[in-house]
Amino acid sequence: MKYFFNRIYILLSNLQSKIAFYPSVFAIFGFLIAFALIYIENQGVSRYLLDHIPMLVVDNGNTALSILTACITGLISMMVFSFSMVMVLLNQAASNYSPRLLPGLISDKNHQVILGIYLATILYCIFVAVSIQPEGDSYQTPGFSVLVGIIFTVICIGAFIYFIHNISQSIQINNILDRIFRQAKTRLNFLLKTEENEDQEFPDTKEWYEYHSEKSGYFQNLSSDNLLDICNEKDTQFEILPVKGIFILKGIPLLKSKEKLDDETLKKVLANFNLARGELVNTNYVLAFKQITEVIVKAMSPGINDPGTALNALDYLAELLALRMQKQNRQFLKTDDNVLIKMRSVDFEELLYQVLAPIRAYCKHDIIIIQKLGMLFYYLKSQKAVNAKYYEVLDIEAKNLFGDAKSVIKNEADLKKINAIEKQLNLKS
Repeated sequence: MKYFFNRIYILLSNLQSKIAFYPSVFAIFGFLIAFALIYIENQGVSRYLLDHIPMLVVDNGNTALSILTACITGLISMMVFSFSMVMVLLNQAASNYSPRLLPGLISDKNHQVILGIYLATILYCIFVAVSIQPEGDSYQTPGFSVLVGIIFTVICIGAFIYFIHNISQSIQINNILDRIFRQAKTRLNFLLKTEENEDQEFPDTKEWYEYHSEKSGYFQNLSSDNLLDICNEKDTQFEILPVKGIFILKGIPLLKSKEKLDDETLKKVLANFNLARGELVNTNYVLAFKQITEVIVKAMSPGINDPGTALNALDYLAELLALRMQKQNRQFLKTDDNVLIKMRSVDFEELLYQVLAPIRAYCKHDIIIIQKLGMLFYYLKSQKAVNAKYYEVLDIEAKNLFGDAKSVIKNEADLKKINAIEKQLNLKS
């Protein structure tokens, strides 16, 4: 049963990243409220309010229809405008910054909830309007339902004001970078916490049984608790072969098991791998490095030419790299003191290369960016690293960067600055 619920959880997690998820849920909610209040009206709630608090009830059918029609028309206009603004935001982010930013912006729950409130209120007003009889007497008019519709409309107006504020903030690159940074930092801190007091060794897996993926997709996450239960049940250990975040093709090696797995157990194991057609920062911090790198490269392109954005992005990149230096290149999952699962992480060397290679290729001509990168290296070399090899990797990438910069920069004053940075970093020839 737990595996069934796990599939449901994975499905819901994927749906939540879609822009239509929350609007659809709220629409169903508005539909149900409309029918619930129509039922309450049949129990005489409007008649009671009309007799005791008449100022709260609309007792004229034509007036009620006019009010609801005005609410529906206005809300449709607001919803169309809001959707248009979201599309403008997505288009600007894709063209000016990076297409890889779109999943994070689309999955913004604030925008989804606001659009959902609009849609729920529109559907509610439509179904209440259908139930009104314009020529009926005052006791037949669903006055209480109309009052609720007015209240919902006022809430929508407040949500619209908040939406304008939120969309104006979301479109700013500093806020986009800050959101990416905070998500990646949260994920890295979580992984670092799991590595505390972790000094166990994992056995050699060369002779273990190897199993392959049955479908393709980005390796987003896995249900570690279920896998640990399987390890305990079958008295085995697993090694997860692919690095989280990479695209897994059908048929490539997915994991190794110390003990041979039967078909039923293998099916249970594979069901705990979440393979999707997209990437999420909150489950894969490496994507944050990729996004920030693309923002830097895009900002320094001739069509954009925005070095200020590139400099700001490098600040976020430096802090994330410093945090990554505290993490090992692997992760263990265990119960009590027994290490049952080994997971691979992107090597720091490979990560640093993937980050700096594009920057080196597209920004090596800009002395200001080179100086900023020199400060980045100096900062990272002063930070604590879980592995001394990380400092050697930093020196290698620094040499590559300054070597490429010297090959394209010919100004003597700029070259002197590069030499001074190399001397400050104590780079050996």
